[in-house]
Amino acid sequence: METAGAWAAVDLGASGGRVLVGRLTGEHLDLELVHRFNYAPRMKHGRLRWDIAALFDGVRAGLRRAGARATQWGTSIASIGVDGWGVDYGWLDAHGDLCAEPVCYRDARTHGALERLLARVPREEIFRRTGIQFLPINTLVQLFAETELGERPPNAERLLMVPDLVHRELCGAHSGEVTNASTTQMLCARDHTWNAELCAAAGLSLAALPELAQPGAVLGTLRGELARESPLAAARIVAPATHDTASAVLGTPLEPGWAFVSSGTWSLVGIERAAPVLSPEACAANITNEAGVANTTRVLKNVMGLWILEGCRAAWARTGAPLELARIGAGVGGGQPDERCIDPDDLRFLDPPDMVVAVRAFLRETGQRDTQDPLELARIVLQSLALRYAEVVRTLERLGGAPIVGLHVVGGGSRNDVLNQMAADASGLPVRAGPEEATALGNLLVQACAAGALPDFQFARRFVARALPARTFEPNPSSQWERAAERLRSIAKRR
Repeated sequence: METAGAWAAVDLGASGGRVLVGRLTGEHLDLELVHRFNYAPRMKHGRLRWDIAALFDGVRAGLRRAGARATQWGTSIASIGVDGWGVDYGWLDAHGDLCAEPVCYRDARTHGALERLLARVPREEIFRRTGIQFLPINTLVQLFAETELGERPPNAERLLMVPDLVHRELCGAHSGEVTNASTTQMLCARDHTWNAELCAAAGLSLAALPELAQPGAVLGTLRGELARESPLAAARIVAPATHDTASAVLGTPLEPGWAFVSSGTWSLVGIERAAPVLSPEACAANITNEAGVANTTRVLKNVMGLWILEGCRAAWARTGAPLELARIGAGVGGGQPDERCIDPDDLRFLDPPDMVVAVRAFLRETGQRDTQDPLELARIVLQSLALRYAEVVRTLERLGGAPIVGLHVVGGGSRNDVLNQMAADASGLPVRAGPEEATALGNLLVQACAAGALPDFQFARRFVARALPARTFEPNPSSQWERAAERLRSIAKRR
């Protein structure tokens, strides 16, 4: 299987961006990370905003490096696709220029906004229409808060999600893409069209929202300075699944009956289905139904992920006592679960000034023994994540009406063997780990299918399974894990 040209995947995460370049040669997949860059949010004009200029500069620098690598391979970049996190957006004016830097979902402007929104539009009605879980960071809530506060730019004409903003920068397209649009809580779950009533509740008209493309759509050709560089001159801009989790799920060689865990800053625990689950029980469980590739639905829950551990590590580093991941693995791995746990989804962990302080305060407030020991705290955080994974799997199994036989973990968290083994032990199910670069793989696979290099998405998944075999962790269940699960349920009920 030889392909003409290489593909560049721009992967934007909440903790930084990467550009990877890939090609297929026979049954082999060449995939290289060529650039990392940062665009961390900072306070500007009274809000926590993404450094969009740094983001655009990082994308351009990364694409130049991708072009250089393609030249070394004796080829050029055939297409480029951008994926990224959900819920955040930017406003364009009538000329297509960005009105202001996008506000970060961690900004305080949404405090209390979800409750005020639900006082106007019933929870059950929103879920029946969209199938999306209720989080204060959702685009619908952000827009509602923006309208309440009178903070919408006066020249705002068109709203685009963050990956769509980058596509616009690269080729001038003003389209959206369905997988990321589904995270807004303004898209109808059954037919993936914008819901006029919910848009109105957020203070905007349908005219402000883009037409939606499916993964694999060709949005245009590269323009500007980059297009004058020979390795990039012929590159098309192809919409992948622009929501990073949708790309990650496509890049997961998922077998029937297996759940996925896209593990990183957030952990997305879910199953893939042909249709959304919109029952009252699903609403009560606060699950979410997000659009996937090829008209699939990702039925999942967001869990606060390795953000908590990384926040603790940042706090320890500030005190001059950094805790390396290797030391955590050596000092935490193995043994039975600690008697203490935290609720990873408690909103205090969304963006605290000091994550260690937040974790220790949670322990004290829930009547559990406090500790200053970093390894003890790391164990508590990791086992709490594993217990939450197991709880979500049981919920999805009940709501989906079919048994779940294993967990497939992908993303950066798939390298965390301690968490992988804890997830197997807590759930009583085997865990497969890898590929780490599932998101970029999914991005590239859509481009490969759009180019005709792979026949369809199911073939693409089988190709990944052969090219990048996963590692397996077998469960060691025990009554102590069962008691730990009961403790977490008891604690979570107090929220």
